[in-house]
Amino acid sequence: MKVVVAKSVLEIILTNTQSYLEKKDLSQITSHVLLHAENGTLRVKATDFEIGFSYLSSEINISEDGYATANGTKLLQIIKSFKEDEITLETINNYLYIKQKSSKFKLPMFNHLEFPSFPDIEDKPKFDINAEDFVKAVKKITPTIDNNNPKFELNGALIDIKPTFVNFVATDTRRLGIFKKERENNNEFSLIIPKKAIVELQKLFFEKIEFFYDENTLIAKSDDFIFFTKLINGKFPDYERIIPKDKHFRIQLNREKMVESVKQISVVSNEIKVTFKPKNITFESLNDENIEAKTEIDFETGLDEEINLSFNSRYILDFLSNIEESNFTLGYNDSSLPFTLETKDFVTIVMPIIR
Repeated sequence: MKVVVAKSVLEIILTNTQSYLEKKDLSQITSHVLLHAENGTLRVKATDFEIGFSYLSSEINISEDGYATANGTKLLQIIKSFKEDEITLETINNYLYIKQKSSKFKLPMFNHLEFPSFPDIEDKPKFDINAEDFVKAVKKITPTIDNNNPKFELNGALIDIKPTFVNFVATDTRRLGIFKKERENNNEFSLIIPKKAIVELQKLFFEKIEFFYDENTLIAKSDDFIFFTKLINGKFPDYERIIPKDKHFRIQLNREKMVESVKQISVVSNEIKVTFKPKNITFESLNDENIEAKTEIDFETGLDEEINLSFNSRYILDFLSNIEESNFTLGYNDSSLPFTLETKDFVTIVMPIIR
């Protein structure tokens, strides 16, 4: 293989592959990227078996078709060290040579035939959804996905497809996030996508995307790239049972005022007590140290009585940072029961702090 490519083009491609590489065991071929030059295009692949990314570029000059592998992290570091100019990649005797003018590097290669294969989209069902809608949905629920939970299904997001809508759902057992997208669907099914894949998907989708799936794999394909992830096998909790059906109180609140007040108290305490009164709202710190914080805003809550609520400030701020509306609704039954934060299509159910 021998190709000439602009530094900026190669650097962008390799930067996008970094999250897919094996970083701990450099003896594994999955620590390498696979480069394949053919028919005027360069395809670069990276995978750690669980998740994979393949990018196709035609911004390249090929002198000789062929394959190469190289440690993806080292190769990117080398490319970054070059100036903004053309770079030559050439394979000679099981080494990849990276050259720019008087600078030359050499990296060892693995046998490209040992590189893991990517799943095939052939005969897989297709799931149609607008890329922007998908990114918007998963971004809202990402903060509520758990980390390292023994129940593996909680370490991912549920995509629950119904005949007339799709629910995007995640929970860390202390809160539950649901984004509902109204749309007609031909099939009814559900997938649990790992958190790592959810995070990487958000970086990619700014164009037309096609989704393909089976019981083990989700594949996203565009004209330029292919992305795949293994799915989490398991039964996601019956989230619809967790949503409070009735609320004794529904308080319309202003997003900006709530963010400002909660952030102010969270400087000294992540745990906050909020008292809703008919004419104002009081915010106080909750901690065991000799530190206190308190602030109050004038606000017509519509209440006839005083109610109290204690919560982790991060849960509220995560919700408020992921809504576009200037107002939202707080649904409340009792200080010891879960409460809801709601907009038209996004709901977060939060467990209060009970003391």
